[in-house]
Amino acid sequence: MAADPPVPTTGDRPDVPIRLHLLGGFRLVHGGVPVVVPRGLQRVLALVALRPGATRSHLAGLLWPDAPEDRALSSLRTALWRLRQDPCCPLHTSGDTVRLGPVVRVDVDALVGTAARVRDGDDPCTAAALAAGRHDLLPGWYDDWVLAERERLRQLRLHMLEELADHYLAAGRHGEALEAALEAMAAEPLRETPHRLVVRIHLAEGNAFEAVHAFYVYRDLLRRELRLEPSAAMTALLDDTLGPIRQASRDNTTRRPAAPRAAQRAR
Repeated sequence: MAADPPVPTTGDRPDVPIRLHLLGGFRLVHGGVPVVVPRGLQRVLALVALRPGATRSHLAGLLWPDAPEDRALSSLRTALWRLRQDPCCPLHTSGDTVRLGPVVRVDVDALVGTAARVRDGDDPCTAAALAAGRHDLLPGWYDDWVLAERERLRQLRLHMLEELADHYLAAGRHGEALEAALEAMAAEPLRETPHRLVVRIHLAEGNAFEAVHAFYVYRDLLRRELRLEPSAAMTALLDDTLGPIRQASRDNTTRRPAAPRAAQRAR
């Protein structure tokens, strides 16, 4: 593992931050300087970051699933030895477990922490919450453990954004609620929950036109992409708004005078 430009040997000094970025792509940064890590060792660091305190057997089985256990463990020992040769190595081993050193900051942990604060009802910085996890975990990696973790984090972020929007809506902070709902909508355009939130926010602001427009935009998208209709819960949101309009339309149709019989015969 080599740094470009060279990184001074600082070991685990607490004043030299080490940051591991996994969202949007693998990046290890030591004291503000990017560290070049071979792809095979990237996999080890990434998995240890996502499964802190995992046993060697568990790590080896995930990293080399098709190899016999003894060979997988041997490959893991070699990888750990190579990582320990570099002064920037952020790994700590203790007995049968492997974890990152305490000076390492992982961007995934920031997303998980923000989601936990939102779930507990805290009010995080809106901009930071919206940006957290905006990029996929390790794009271009297709290991089974990466795919599972990527989906877990995607769902975590979607629920965080929806909870944040709901929290702001209840507090009457409609602008921030709309920001969070639209961020969730951008992340998964076919998911109904953020669309439902957008409709609720517009109705809370008294913007009936915006609410109806948002409903029909989603309905048309759903029909076009999946040949489905919005759920009953989504449709019910607009019953009070559209009900009088639909009733007036039905009344107008009922009251329309019938064509004269002579005119009907002439046709």
